[in-house]
Amino acid sequence: MAVSFANVNSEAGLKKLDEYLLTRSYITGYQASKDDLAAYSSFSAAPSSKYINVARWFSHIDALLRLSGVTAEGLGVKVESSAGPSASTPDVAEAPAADEDDDDDVDLFGEETEEEKKAAEERAAAAKASGKKKESGKSSVLLDVKPWDDETDMAKLEEAVRSVQMEGLFWGASKLVPVGYGIKKLQIMMTIVDDLVSVDTLIEDHLCAEPVSEYVQSCDIVAFNKIFCSYYSKLFCF
Repeated sequence: MAVSFANVNSEAGLKKLDEYLLTRSYITGYQASKDDLAAYSSFSAAPSSKYINVARWFSHIDALLRLSGVTAEGLGVKVESSAGPSASTPDVAEAPAADEDDDDDVDLFGEETEEEKKAAEERAAAAKASGKKKESGKSSVLLDVKPWDDETDMAKLEEAVRSVQMEGLFWGASKLVPVGYGIKKLQIMMTIVDDLVSVDTLIEDHLCAEPVSEYVQSCDIVAFNKIFCSYYSKLFCF
């Protein structure tokens, strides 16, 4: 089923998209797809840093396109243009497929505009002027934390999970998801500094060990995505 968004170049559209991406790494699914391309190409310029979730996603898709491209099909997405709903983009699933023989000649977004060139030059100049050492890589991780049974106090479970603190670990948004038979699991986002935090060690030595294990039966990784800081290091590199 296609996902629809208001004009992402407006304050209202950016706010809605920022809320949508609060607990998601991509527009649909757990990998970059043509849904992300459709949404990305609707931006007339890079989003403001105050929309932190949109800016994180935009930076990630921008880096993927420069490195290797995006090929996954996606579920379909519609984004209103500044002209209104009638100018919305077609479902990604309905977009014509490119001729496999002409892959090398495909330009997904047309020629780079003067504004895009200027923005790219400013980013490059800022990175060169900073003279800072390369920042450690960071990752965004979504965890499933499961309780022992339906009598487990989920508020205390979340409190116990968030009580785990270490350098390079930053807890984010969370929500309770029904599993069945009255049992709910906790889905929680976290950002880690790769050189400082091992997710496996965090789960085995902290989340599934005492005292947190009083509430937590098991903990699984749902999504694990690298955060590219090349263009927005000042915003997202802690």
